[in-house]
Amino acid sequence: MPVKKDKDGQRSVSAEVEVPGSPEQVWEAIATGEGISSWFVPSEVDGREGGTTKTHFGPGMTAVSTITQWNPPRSFTAEAAGESEAEPDNVATEWTVESRSGDTCVVRVVHRWFADTDDWDDQFEGHAYGWATSFFRMLSLYLEHYPGQECTSFQMSAFSETSAPEAWRKIRDALNIEPQEDRFAATSGAPESEGEVERLEITDPDLLRIRESSPHIAAALDGMDGEESFFHRFVSGHRSQSDDWDHRISRR
Repeated sequence: MPVKKDKDGQRSVSAEVEVPGSPEQVWEAIATGEGISSWFVPSEVDGREGGTTKTHFGPGMTAVSTITQWNPPRSFTAEAAGESEAEPDNVATEWTVESRSGDTCVVRVVHRWFADTDDWDDQFEGHAYGWATSFFRMLSLYLEHYPGQECTSFQMSAFSETSAPEAWRKIRDALNIEPQEDRFAATSGAPESEGEVERLEITDPDLLRIRESSPHIAAALDGMDGEESFFHRFVSGHRSQSDDWDHRISRR
């Protein structure tokens, strides 16, 4: 998790997670546009050496990388050029899938960049923290409950005149998310949804350190009165006209 530095000036951070599934199933989830879009953000992948990956984080925020190594279902590397002085000149992101016994795999992501200063270390440690505590948990839920199914990710936002912790408590109350309960069901008048709450307990010393040292993570936690709204995970669904369950993974 901490930034590693070699004698040639290359720096790197990494994060990994063990997930259910065969290498082929896991590869489908991390190396195709449909798979990535189901648990991360809307994405497109031209799966070949020389192809591109596009990840859409919002209007005007599309990250484009060129695939420089493609070895399904084991690994691929994509490189992106820095677009501003606030970014390194070039960042390579390597994804690997390692098969484990018991029909599970370890997914590892490594970000590599060259720099002769520590200017971007906090930023990249924050990226690794996000993979470990947020998106990799979503990947695990997706592969556990909905492998191979196509889901849709979306984001909603609104302004509130209340404080951040009070705004979260109102959302939590509307969804009937109780502090010690493992299930939730929305109250009358709120969008229909129900499911299981997936809680996050951070014990890894490196992750705990990054919570304090990474500026944007510390800022997100500051003033929340102990509420950690974006660390709640749940699997939700609604009943369709065919009386089958149409499931979605949601993140708050």
